[in-house]
Amino acid sequence: MKFQVTHKTIYQYGGVVNLCFNEARMIPRNLPNQDCLKYELSVEPHPLDYDERIDFFGNKTAYFSIQEPHKELKVITKSEVEIRPYQLVNLNGSPTCSEIRKLFATSKDAAIIDAKQYVFASPLINPFHEIREYAEISFWDDRPILEAAFELTQRIFKDFKFVPGFTSITTPLHEVAKHKKGVCQDYAQFAIACVRSMGLAARYVSGYIETLPPEGEEKLEGVDASHAWLSVFSPGFGWLDFDPTNNQIPKEQHVTVAYGRDYLDITPFKGVIYSSGKHKMKVEVDMKRI
Repeated sequence: MKFQVTHKTIYQYGGVVNLCFNEARMIPRNLPNQDCLKYELSVEPHPLDYDERIDFFGNKTAYFSIQEPHKELKVITKSEVEIRPYQLVNLNGSPTCSEIRKLFATSKDAAIIDAKQYVFASPLINPFHEIREYAEISFWDDRPILEAAFELTQRIFKDFKFVPGFTSITTPLHEVAKHKKGVCQDYAQFAIACVRSMGLAARYVSGYIETLPPEGEEKLEGVDASHAWLSVFSPGFGWLDFDPTNNQIPKEQHVTVAYGRDYLDITPFKGVIYSSGKHKMKVEVDMKRI
């Protein structure tokens, strides 16, 4: 399945901005089941400097600076992406949690060594006692890890309530765990904390998900959204994605842009401005099937 994805971010400033430095992670990755066929990233006003590089986690990152007075910044990424569904995975056939922990302690395999960085706490995800108690219901030593991860996905979907505006990127994880409310970022980071509390590897994934209109109605532009989910590592299987917000294993309607330890590693757009006053941000995402 092919999609054309348009991600538009507009900043409107309360005062004149004379100088800004920015980085954007809005370009979809190339993965075994996903190809970014082409992309275009445009910036208004036109940047004085622009560069692209691959960051530590393998995400394509654009850097640019604007060194002229402006009161509005517009960044638009247009991508064409082809998605192939994951091959069917026997969740019950994956290694057990105890087997994987032993491999993390002894194996010199490159894939396992790379995955170990996603076992530890990160700036936004620091597992604590209550999270471990929640995770222990799904994860035990002799249980296949992917079977446990899928049950965890289902439990979070059932126990949590999707409430936009209840949290922000600064809301600590213990508040999310206490109220069991939030958005996709909170669902993903809580699930990752659960997996890591068991000594296993999970990473944060950002991207897009296609929104389908009600039957008989036309799809409106800009109604799709940036999305977040998690990926769990299983030796021999690799990384498998789980989406607790939608209670599913992603197939063809999820477009992966970036992954890292948590949201801070892969913030879609961030920067530094030299100005005074407040600003407003508007984000629109549109996914069209080709």
